[in-house]
Amino acid sequence: MTIDEVSKKFNLTKDTLRYWERIGLLPEIQRNQSGYRDYDEHAVNWVYYIMVLRKAGMSIESLSEFVKLLREGDQTIAARKSLFIEQRDALIERRDNINKTLRYLVAGELGNISAT
Repeated sequence: MTIDEVSKKFNLTKDTLRYWERIGLLPEIQRNQSGYRDYDEHAVNWVYYIMVLRKAGMSIESLSEFVKLLREGDQTIAARKSLFIEQRDALIERRDNINKTLRYLVAGELGNISAT
């Protein structure tokens, strides 16, 4: 797939894809005979994986650490799991805060909140 096709498939900018490649979040993207990026299935799967982790709120720094650990092999499984647990906990906290805000908004809609 071309960078344009991947960009449209995942609703990401081409600049984002180039950035992720430049900082090492994606595997090396092969080039076609004309020198254009040619994303194979493995690279496309990585784009999806990184996109999902970003949507979960994982920072670029944490993603970089995760990819570095992944490339180091199985001896880093515990460290990678720890990163995911930390991200899961942050996501749960964010969800709980959103739910709390929604409860306040619903209460406001029902007239249960006073100005004083």
